[in-house]
Amino acid sequence: MVKTPSDLLEPGSIIGILGGGQLGRMTAIAAARLGYRVHVFSPDQSAPAKEVSKFSTTASYDDLVRLEEFARSVDVVTFEFENIPAQSLLTINNIAPVRPNYRALEVSQDRLKEKAFVSSLGIGTTNYWPVQNVGDLEQALVSLNGQGVLKSMRLGYDGKNQTRISTGDVASSAWEEMGEESGILERWVDFQMEISVIVARSDNGATKIYDPVQNHHEHYMLARTVAPAPIKPDLAAEAGQMAYEIAKALDLVGILAVEMFVTKDSQVLVNEIAPRPHNSGHWTIDACTCSQFEQLVRAICGIPLGSTLRHSNAEMRNLVGDEVDQWRQLLKEPGAILHLYGKLETRPGRKMGHITRLTPLVVEAN
Repeated sequence: MVKTPSDLLEPGSIIGILGGGQLGRMTAIAAARLGYRVHVFSPDQSAPAKEVSKFSTTASYDDLVRLEEFARSVDVVTFEFENIPAQSLLTINNIAPVRPNYRALEVSQDRLKEKAFVSSLGIGTTNYWPVQNVGDLEQALVSLNGQGVLKSMRLGYDGKNQTRISTGDVASSAWEEMGEESGILERWVDFQMEISVIVARSDNGATKIYDPVQNHHEHYMLARTVAPAPIKPDLAAEAGQMAYEIAKALDLVGILAVEMFVTKDSQVLVNEIAPRPHNSGHWTIDACTCSQFEQLVRAICGIPLGSTLRHSNAEMRNLVGDEVDQWRQLLKEPGAILHLYGKLETRPGRKMGHITRLTPLVVEAN
């Protein structure tokens, strides 16, 4: 029997989360504060989210028997990352409601579908070319004067499976570096800054949008987020409207992060979307009335969305690898709020926590 989502899931209901990383962990913490219980499904026995959840299942994402058992034990299911096998999600959705829906996951899993979908809404994206082999890549590079960013079609995040190609680089080397799989070549954007917008949307279409933030990347991985982004109000409104239109078109119930470029001539172009809590939204925990994680819980449980009011300016910085060893010093810093993810093993390039530094809002005189 398929469970149908009620108008409202009361506290005490069980939220299922696919994935046990830090996003699942922070979602579980937000859920507990509102009185909900959480069941985490992850193949990692020591997944950080399991430490703060009432129930957990340790099994592969393609173990359909365990997925069915998981689905029967919960009232609603969400996910903390996009790379979940389609059949797994469909199996769950036959038993329990999945929020956001399969369409949102399908679009965000595939970069070509993602670009085509956003473009179909009349929203600007970076120019792109699908590439199936090194011959396609060489031909596409001719159109770009030998420059661009090569990304895998799927399974790419935090700089994984992507490489920048500059004039004079050998296409075959870039193709091998990416893993010789189908991909997408994007025009290199000469941007003035990278920004992102997070939007929450309920089943009834109610929507809340957070202020755009500025993102700084190192080695293709987010290093620092500044809230709010130093952009003019009209650009901020445009970016928010773009995020709203994408969420509406996906019939999203949950959270959507939209990464964008602001070009040097002040155009806003969509880079990528993610239908889940996002690294660039961690600042909302400490600087907003309602965090992105609580908004996700509210949206999927059918309770009213919270305020996105920002009561402080904020800078969030990731603690990657052995940077987490600075925790003693960071705890002594006034105005800084430390978040550690409970990961047992420190590795280069692994996100171990983050620090958020708050400063008072600046009110401009009339």
